[in-house]
Amino acid sequence: MGTLKALVGFLAIIGVVYAGFQVVPPELNNYSFQDDLRTIAMMGGANPHQTDQDLVTAVVKKAQEHDISLTPDQVKVQRIGTPGALAVYVATEYSVPVNLPGYSFTLHFTPSSGNKGF
Repeated sequence: MGTLKALVGFLAIIGVVYAGFQVVPPELNNYSFQDDLRTIAMMGGANPHQTDQDLVTAVVKKAQEHDISLTPDQVKVQRIGTPGALAVYVATEYSVPVNLPGYSFTLHFTPSSGNKGF
């Protein structure tokens, strides 16, 4: 009986570790991508000659660097402030499917460049 409990416990630990290897990489990619969104928004606010389309292209390119598939339609850019003190808010939404043996689910992410209500 003790051997069976040990085996079940060992299998449970292996299952948790395997699930962690499936869930943690998308979470870390999202965290890094959100940091890049903040940088893109800061650079967009500092450069008034950069168009919204330029910002969308930069966001999609950064997403690809993080193995995130985004289309330009999924990226929202909003300019905030007066022409002398421009700020840019960038947001997107995407999902990543996670497949575990016998169970599949989707992680939903909504990274943004930060608070748009200054």
